[in-house]
Amino acid sequence: MQNQTITVAQVKPLNRAMLLAAILLVACNLRPTITSVGPLVGLIRTDTSISNGLVGFITTLPLLSFAFLSPLAPKLAHRFGNEWTIFSGLIVLIAGTLLRSTGEIISLFVGTALIGSGIAIFNVLLPSIVKQTFSDRVGLMTGLYSMAMSVFAALASGLSIPLAVGLQLGWESALGYWALPAVVATVFWLPQLRRRSSGRQTMAVQGQERSLWKSGLAWQVTFFMGLQSFLFYCTVAWLPAILQAHGMSVSMAGWMLSLLQFAALPVNFAIPVIADRLSNQKVLVVIVGLFYLFGIAGLLIGSGETMLIVSIVLLGLGQGASISLALVLIGLRAANASQAAKLSGMSQSVGYLLAALGPTLVGFLFDQTHEWSTPLTMLLVVSVALIAAGLGAGRNRHV
Repeated sequence: MQNQTITVAQVKPLNRAMLLAAILLVACNLRPTITSVGPLVGLIRTDTSISNGLVGFITTLPLLSFAFLSPLAPKLAHRFGNEWTIFSGLIVLIAGTLLRSTGEIISLFVGTALIGSGIAIFNVLLPSIVKQTFSDRVGLMTGLYSMAMSVFAALASGLSIPLAVGLQLGWESALGYWALPAVVATVFWLPQLRRRSSGRQTMAVQGQERSLWKSGLAWQVTFFMGLQSFLFYCTVAWLPAILQAHGMSVSMAGWMLSLLQFAALPVNFAIPVIADRLSNQKVLVVIVGLFYLFGIAGLLIGSGETMLIVSIVLLGLGQGASISLALVLIGLRAANASQAAKLSGMSQSVGYLLAALGPTLVGFLFDQTHEWSTPLTMLLVVSVALIAAGLGAGRNRHV
């Protein structure tokens, strides 16, 4: 089998720098349209009179889009190329963000589904592009775009209330604001449209590889991706409400969600680099699980503001480490770019379908019990399951 991977040395320095900048700008759009919703939940619920379950469904909708479109992304890339496929995803993301900001209930849900469709393409194809073009620096590249993703996720969480209330723009315009980073990314991505080979090269050997659906290791990577996403989106959707139940103001709860995201930044970058140098990643899995367990336990106890802040930092470390580790595991467990694309599609399809249950389930449990101890206890159980899946996914093997 001829190796189709494009190495760093085969790409001109200027083109490599432009591709790196474009990748990072696309990565900036992986989360803000989702994390901007959490702090605005109260305003949206008051203005539209929808239930907690339906508010949770706003966060669930992108995950359903991730689940259903992730298997299609490698096929679209094979037909049209990675570059044109990602460009199309950016256009869909912009359209969905603007539609959601009109303020109509139907537009809120349809626009959110479109947002998830665009992001699903980026989720699947970015690991494949990194594996293909930067094959000898998978950890470093994954760390860089994970960090870019988390920076904008944090900004979106912290700026939602200032935009909606401080500047009196309303929740609609506060959500629509996040079309701007997508427009910038689209402009920087345009030069990449001159290249169309990468998607075809990525899938060139697809027919010669056994199905990942029969690989136990692929399923362990998939469950690790899904469970960490379950925890992430539950936290993003409901942390402000949990903190308000502990007595925090709406504005402070929004900034605590930003603290959660900013706490993730150091491990966002460091974990993939460390993981790439280890023979296996089991120790990192245990560390991630402990961050989550102690962080969620602190929210459950919630005995004071200091404990809440420490818990938020621990959760941020867990989230930053887990998403970065999940992304780098896709590259490390894949033997080539073709496998990386397929493993990315599988893990994000099944994984996000699992994650999609989270925000709605948390909202449902709260509606039934009118307290947060039951949802938080459930998240503790999910954290234990995350460790179990990660110990299998962290083995030094290829799917």
